[in-house]
Amino acid sequence: MLIDGKQISEKVKNQIKEEISKMSSTDDLPCLAVVLVGNNKASEVYVRNKIKACEYVGMESKLIRLEETATQDEIISEVNKLNKDKKVNGIIVQLPLPSGIDENEVLESIDPMKDVDGCHFVQKGKLFTQKNQLVPCTPLGVIKLLKEYNIEIAGKTALVIGRSNLVGRPLAELLLQENATVTIAHSRTKNLSKMIKNFDIVCVAIGKSNFVKAKELNKNSIVIDVGINRDENNKLCGDVEKKAETKVKYVTPVPGGVGPMTVAMLISN
Repeated sequence: MLIDGKQISEKVKNQIKEEISKMSSTDDLPCLAVVLVGNNKASEVYVRNKIKACEYVGMESKLIRLEETATQDEIISEVNKLNKDKKVNGIIVQLPLPSGIDENEVLESIDPMKDVDGCHFVQKGKLFTQKNQLVPCTPLGVIKLLKEYNIEIAGKTALVIGRSNLVGRPLAELLLQENATVTIAHSRTKNLSKMIKNFDIVCVAIGKSNFVKAKELNKNSIVIDVGINRDENNKLCGDVEKKAETKVKYVTPVPGGVGPMTVAMLISN
């Protein structure tokens, strides 16, 4: 069965839209500020989707564009202005940043209480000490999808393939908090292809086209494909082979699975 992330994301956004419609004053409307540096085409698309989602739910948004040549100090200066702006509730610095910029330094300049991407070390610390506040949007979206489909997490064995700070590690922690028994695999894991079929839940966030083959999964697998790549024909594809859609119990398609949930959970944060 396909897990329809688009449908669930619409449900989440409609709930937020209803909450915002009940606000008594337009002065109270939440506002998301996005800092976009340079002209990365993929980033342009992602930012446009985030702005559109704000418009849909009735939130305000602010887009700050900086040239590719912007220095690290200039980017941080813009972030600091947004930190001080009382009308701005959430701040995102769209990644990737141009080469030569220390992304961690920039992300850690964001006020932790406005860090709606959950990237600041303060929010990471809260996540890993079970004081969750603002959690990275993609992992949060994965858990939301599983719960919306009434997929039991507690007691299940879960494999997370990928150990990035943005997806793999926080997703593993969220699954652990839901009482799954979690294993993290990565580029140095030996015999990975033989391991995969032994897990109830398989989450793949490694950024390689068709990395997990259908034959490596079992028929009862619940597969979460976080990847979004281009295949040799320039078509969108995930980290999991498309053939898996007809073999496993549940799977998120690409596109239309985890991607829409990332934006929805951002708006929720």
